Amino acid sequence: MFTMMGSRRNGLMKESFILSVDVGTTSIRCHVYDKEARIRGSCTSKVVPLYPEVGHVEMDPDALWKGFITVVKGAVQDAGVQMCQMEALGISTQRATFTTWDRRTGVPFHNFISWQDQRAADLVKSWNRSCTMKIIHGVMKVAYFLTRDKRSLAASLIVFSTQHVTFRLMWVLAHYKQVHQAIEEGNCCFGTIDTWLLFKLTKGRVHSTDYSNASSTGIFDSYQMCWSGFLCSLVSLPLSIFPKVENTGHNFGSIDPSILGVSIPIMSVMADQQAAMFGECCFDVGDVKITMGTGTFMDINTGRKPHTSVAGLYPLVGWKIGSDVVYLAEGNAADTGTAIKWAQELELFSDVGETSDMAYSVSDSDGVCFVPSFSGLQAPLNDPRACASLMGLKPSTTKSHLVRAILESVAFRNKQLYETMLRETHIPITKIRVDGGVSSNDFVLQLTADLFGRKLVRPQHREMSSLGAAFVAGLEVGFWMTREELKKLQSADKVFLPKGAAKGGAASPSQEYVPVLQSWERALKRSMNWYKP
Repeated sequence: MFTMMGSRRNGLMKESFILSVDVGTTSIRCHVYDKEARIRGSCTSKVVPLYPEVGHVEMDPDALWKGFITVVKGAVQDAGVQMCQMEALGISTQRATFTTWDRRTGVPFHNFISWQDQRAADLVKSWNRSCTMKIIHGVMKVAYFLTRDKRSLAASLIVFSTQHVTFRLMWVLAHYKQVHQAIEEGNCCFGTIDTWLLFKLTKGRVHSTDYSNASSTGIFDSYQMCWSGFLCSLVSLPLSIFPKVENTGHNFGSIDPSILGVSIPIMSVMADQQAAMFGECCFDVGDVKITMGTGTFMDINTGRKPHTSVAGLYPLVGWKIGSDVVYLAEGNAADTGTAIKWAQELELFSDVGETSDMAYSVSDSDGVCFVPSFSGLQAPLNDPRACASLMGLKPSTTKSHLVRAILESVAFRNKQLYETMLRETHIPITKIRVDGGVSSNDFVLQLTADLFGRKLVRPQHREMSSLGAAFVAGLEVGFWMTREELKKLQSADKVFLPKGAAKGGAASPSQEYVPVLQSWERALKRSMNWYKP
């Protein structure tokens, strides 16, 4: 069928492909996928973060744009095919990184402000402590008591965070006069990375985003499926600057032919974690995806209803394709890859590949506990003032003990997130798939399987965000026909069964680690509230 599609483009019976770009925190990657979802060509470009002041994290929009075009051209060249054989483009991006620009000229008013940026930390703190928030919490608690409406419960528990766009955008409005002026003239566009790329690729014809990206900003009402008028009026953000929200699978317009020489339809834009979920084929309620990269993101498919959290799981729109909306609940731990990179910089090991063998070379961590909280502790503890720490050091402690303690801490945080998810969602978990750079560590995955008492599957493909965006774009143009077809394209690299598991892959969670976990939890408590407010 796809040869026909290829022939439609250029009159020759040529194979056609799906192009997918993933704009991450440290790199931009482009892959060319064939009908079997094999990567036929790739190209990567580095993302260079800018640190203009302490706590400020930015990216240059022009450098990002140039990097995007470079990787697209490079991947097609690497595949040894032509641009005219690309059937559609899918885009996956890091979430909640944004800029604002002039609607008429397309010129940004400032650099992208990263999701890691802390410039609005004081603003967030003062709002979370404000009388306004106390009143909102109180009123919504009463509303929930009277109506049992989950939206009221969600509003009664809302806590602002710097990871959400809201207060960084408020900071921009307070500090950049030209943004204020453009708003008054009706010429200001707000956008996360996907929106900016769409605007550039279509030469300013499209100012849009999708539901997965919008729901990751903190300004979107996932219950009403629109930008939150209540929140915007509360913090004085003008609704006029926000992009139109479209389905995740949608014809967003075509790349202007002056850019790549041909016009390629842009058929999906997607937030990275949601895209990874789709790439893992976690289409059913209870499917779980764990991405272990710089941080750990654990997502569960909650079906057609947004999850209302009490312990820090965040409700997100996974994707909207046709009339079908899928919601996710997400928990995260910030310092997974960060902790391993830190240990490498201390020269505890030279190659990350050695760490699994080092951990297995000792029978335990000799009582050493590592608390991986360089950026505080997220759900379920939610303590931004926690410190990272190593406890229980002895003269007998070796490098292998330290490495084992660090890897154990990653698995222990996984267990905390997993238990929070079980406790909060009451959804029976159907399957667990793992990806991301740290998922190549067998020790971490085996220990995680033992602690969960569940089978974990690691796919051969590790670039799940890119694959997810490609899958959605491919479904939209008929390159692939059904989700069942996508499931058949998956291949497992390795399956991790918990100790004592039967064929079904379930077992009671390992008890041998109970005393080690208890020690680690004591270390966690001692690390909390370390830094003064």
